[in-house]
Amino acid sequence: MSLLEPCPCGSGQPYTACCGPLHTGARLAETPEQLMRSRYSAFARRDADYLLRTWHPGTRPKTVEFEEGLRWAGLEIVDASGDEVEFVAVYETPLGMGALSERSRFAQRGGRWVYVDGDVKA
Repeated sequence: MSLLEPCPCGSGQPYTACCGPLHTGARLAETPEQLMRSRYSAFARRDADYLLRTWHPGTRPKTVEFEEGLRWAGLEIVDASGDEVEFVAVYETPLGMGALSERSRFAQRGGRWVYVDGDVKA
């Protein structure tokens, strides 16, 4: 990976200066939006370990499955207030483009932000 490879979260920063340090554990997310961006990047990079580590134990699944042929193509943060983040994530499959719209809820646990759950919008 190039040190200047753009971060999948769309921040405009290199991955190694943005979500990379969160994925390796060198840094913790300071806000729900930062955690949301890092989790999107983890989905884009198929980093199941990070996704599970940042999921609230009360709602965390046993495993994370990645859909074959799906490529995450962009993230837009619609609103970030308090412990909630609303976003639209664009994806591409062999059948075409699509989008996932969700309002996610986060909580602090043990001094760090974790993903609790979210409401997917139709």
